[in-house]
Amino acid sequence: MDTLFNHIKSYVSISDNELSELKHCMKEETYQKNDHLLKANDYAKQVHFIIEGCVRTYIIDYNGNEHNISFSKEDWWFGDLNSFIRNKPASFNIQALESLKVLSLNKDKWDYLLNEIPNFVVYTRSLFRNTMFAHEERILQNLSFTAEQRYKYFIKKYPELLQRISQKQIARYLGVTPEFLSLLRKKIS
Repeated sequence: MDTLFNHIKSYVSISDNELSELKHCMKEETYQKNDHLLKANDYAKQVHFIIEGCVRTYIIDYNGNEHNISFSKEDWWFGDLNSFIRNKPASFNIQALESLKVLSLNKDKWDYLLNEIPNFVVYTRSLFRNTMFAHEERILQNLSFTAEQRYKYFIKKYPELLQRISQKQIARYLGVTPEFLSLLRKKIS
């Protein structure tokens, strides 16, 4: 819980009483590698904060090919926000890439915190803003960067993930085949 509290404090000033209230709303959960926390068309009942581990958020296209949208790791929140907040079927699949320990928050508790703790509203607003910026950046890269530029950016932004995520998963994130990624890696080395 300290990890989450430190994360929140890095964004907002929050009292011990407010943190205590938050603590009572969170549920610690564990998942094994390859477990799905959410599948497309199900309803996202929770959002999660990662204590340990890594997940991927992905879609499956009309040909059955998987495309990784994002990776989330320690100290990051994740979930299908559109499904969670608007109670719509999920667009994304979310799968543990490693053994995973998370703090989970269901919709009723989420709404309660938003109503009772103004600093939680400020905190989540900052998170949503950062998420929006990250998604805009990802869209721009996919539309205007070459595969090599996308890979170099990935290496620069997420160096610790290179050792934790398979090349196949990185290729799915970059929108290339594993074979092409292997060629890119040799070229850059």
